Amino acid sequence: MARLSGKIAIVTGAGGGIGSAIAHRFGVEGAHVWVTDINGETAEETVRSIKANGGAATAMTVDVSKSQDTTALLRNVESAHGYVDILVNNAGILVRGEIRQLSDADWTKLREVNLDAVVRLSRDVLPLFRKSKAPTIIIISSIMAYRGLRPLAAYTTTKGAISALTKGLAVEYAPFNVRVNSIAPGYVETGITDRLLKLPPVKKALIDKTPMGRLGTPEDMTGAAVFFASDDSLYCTGSELAVDGGMAAGL
Repeated sequence: MARLSGKIAIVTGAGGGIGSAIAHRFGVEGAHVWVTDINGETAEETVRSIKANGGAATAMTVDVSKSQDTTALLRNVESAHGYVDILVNNAGILVRGEIRQLSDADWTKLREVNLDAVVRLSRDVLPLFRKSKAPTIIIISSIMAYRGLRPLAAYTTTKGAISALTKGLAVEYAPFNVRVNSIAPGYVETGITDRLLKLPPVKKALIDKTPMGRLGTPEDMTGAAVFFASDDSLYCTGSELAVDGGMAAGL
């Protein structure tokens, strides 16, 4: 039986990588998925693939750093369905570089996408949750939220804030029957890590630090996402689940 049958889901940054994999899995599990991405073409590709596998999905070009885009997204979803069951805040960017060399523009963009957009969508979706029986927010974080890694101090700062936000929102939203949980991936082979993982010594070092002996795939993240999106996790809120092959435990 499809575990998300009849549910309405929004997945940001779902044109590729982890977001696309989650959107596909949600479609298989019976949800109608709103696939959003700053790249409208890749969002459409994800939707075509979901539909080809018998799922239901809608694509929309959304730059989560722009409030007008996220407002338009929620209005369109409300117009089409009247409510939302699941919000997956997945969209994120990575800026490498030492803090002492970080420009104000780079920090602002990193913060706007990785943190501000999550706060805004999590705030503005609340009215659309009222008609849902089991509304839930899932935030894609990182195991780097708990570790310092050169030269990623700015990135880890945004993910550390997500960890705090998960707990804070879980407490604040509990009276509204809204669950808030986060998934912390380890190193996953996606576009965001592609340049790094093309360096054989670096890739080997990361694999060596992973007790399970391999890097993650986007599909590895989908089971945790379905768990938090489904009724299987009705008593879970404020949880942070590492999906990292044991890397955080090993470190």
